Amino acid sequence: MDSGHLLQEFPPVSTESWEEVIRRDLKGADYAKKLIWNTAEGIAVKPYYRAEDNADLEYPYAIPGAFPYTRGARTTGDWRIREEIDATEPEEANRAAQGAMLAGAEEIVFCNVTFLNAAELEKLLADLDGIPVHFEMAGEPQIRLLIARLSERPRPAPASTGWNPLANLDFAAEVIAAASRAFVPFTIHGEEFEESGATAVEETGFTLAAAIDFLAGMQERNVDIDNAAAAITFSFSIGANYFFQIAKIRAFRMMWAQAVESFGGRRENARARIHAHTSRWNKTIYDPHVNILRGTTEAMSAVFGGADSITVAPFDECYKTPDEASRRLARNTQIILKQEALFSRVADPGAGSYCLEALTDFIAHDGWKIMQDIEAAGGFRKFAADGLIKRALEKSMAAREEAVSSRRRIFTGTSQHASLTEKALGRIDSSHILNQRGARMYEQLRLRTELYVAHGGRNPRVLLAEIGDARMRLARSNFAANFFACAGFDLVAKHFFSAERIAASDADLIVLCSSDAEYLALATEVLSRMKSLKHKIPVIIAGYPDSAEQLQAAGVADFVHLRSNPIEFLTKWQQRLGIKG
Repeated sequence: MDSGHLLQEFPPVSTESWEEVIRRDLKGADYAKKLIWNTAEGIAVKPYYRAEDNADLEYPYAIPGAFPYTRGARTTGDWRIREEIDATEPEEANRAAQGAMLAGAEEIVFCNVTFLNAAELEKLLADLDGIPVHFEMAGEPQIRLLIARLSERPRPAPASTGWNPLANLDFAAEVIAAASRAFVPFTIHGEEFEESGATAVEETGFTLAAAIDFLAGMQERNVDIDNAAAAITFSFSIGANYFFQIAKIRAFRMMWAQAVESFGGRRENARARIHAHTSRWNKTIYDPHVNILRGTTEAMSAVFGGADSITVAPFDECYKTPDEASRRLARNTQIILKQEALFSRVADPGAGSYCLEALTDFIAHDGWKIMQDIEAAGGFRKFAADGLIKRALEKSMAAREEAVSSRRRIFTGTSQHASLTEKALGRIDSSHILNQRGARMYEQLRLRTELYVAHGGRNPRVLLAEIGDARMRLARSNFAANFFACAGFDLVAKHFFSAERIAASDADLIVLCSSDAEYLALATEVLSRMKSLKHKIPVIIAGYPDSAEQLQAAGVADFVHLRSNPIEFLTKWQQRLGIKG
């Protein structure tokens, strides 16, 4: 078939033509408000992208495995499945590691184990020859022991640690001089920024600035830049913003490659080693199995972004010690992506996507600018010591939490679509709850209600009284049910045909669900009949009609609507209904 002739039947359509159709379909609505997504990173994401949006990209035709490694440091999409071992004793940790390897893990990280001498290190690594191993809590004594052990083996398996080289640059230089190439002794922890509120741009910028501080320190100590670059792993947390997380990893690889080259390093040694961990910040105690879905999409972002190794956290890690079943689910998430979905076969499958390439370029450009600003202020260590990174993170976290509290950022099963029957008190271990999570403010609401009931209180009964206009009553009843479920109240939705029946109802709180035009007459009659019956049940309106002032004067207690802050509103009504924090 002559493909050229076929394509002639589909003539090109100009951007102006597309825009004209969009404006016509909007029928006068504001284009920017309806279709432009203004993100926390400062990106105005357009509704669609075209080839012209990528015309000025510096490396539009890079291939996998080639400088600047935007499309990955490898020619395939394969990665290592990294398993975290929490045991603290060497022999116990070794047994757990061997079990994980048999079940499909390809790399082990010892999170908490300590070893004080060579004998304990041998117990820890028994029968793990050939397996990449990471020691997250290794300090200077442990790093020296690892150097000695690796030097005794002709072809040792890769080993790495979570030690931050900025803690002691003199020791870092000593380690680089003594260590074999199989040992990657240092980690720059970009995930600490993301978990503390950083945007994708800030996370890449801060991480790069820290790494450049390290390279500059090694250069001052006459350490070869290629050797210094080879001594670092970068660790990133992968959040829920799917395409941004893919672009973040791609952008950082490009930024690091250019940074190493600017220090005089060879291009072949400018490949960033990147480990990705599914985010802890966005995991929830309620509806916890949704965490499995979150972990899956985050792992997919890490894979498509080209991470070298990936950890999927067990779904229950945020509220208790994970059991073997949850660990297996986390491990199998990656095994399915690799062996059943065949994600490992193709490097950078999103390459060429106009949107993804534009996002990658934006994050790289603005992340690089953040790094330059930090360098101009004296470098990463000074910037951090002056409290400037802390302030930036606090500002970003406040914006993130405001988005959560207003439900612009959703946690399915917690801040939206919560299960009315779910209880969490019986399965959480308060000593293991991770507090720095976005859903925490909603979980506290619901746990407060659960504790009140557990100590003998009665769960407040909220009646969603549906009456009048069919479309509006159902829409507002659904909205109110979704809203009040966040606090764990006992909800009952019921269709009524008269104000008299509503007034006679047995409830702790009544939410009228009707249309704006019907509310004034309806609420006035309900409140009047309740007064005659001596019922002192608060009445709330679902919505905020133009008659709000008149309704308040008539005795309406409150209004629940799209602009209501759920945390403030529900906390207030918990207190009014007798549930004290």
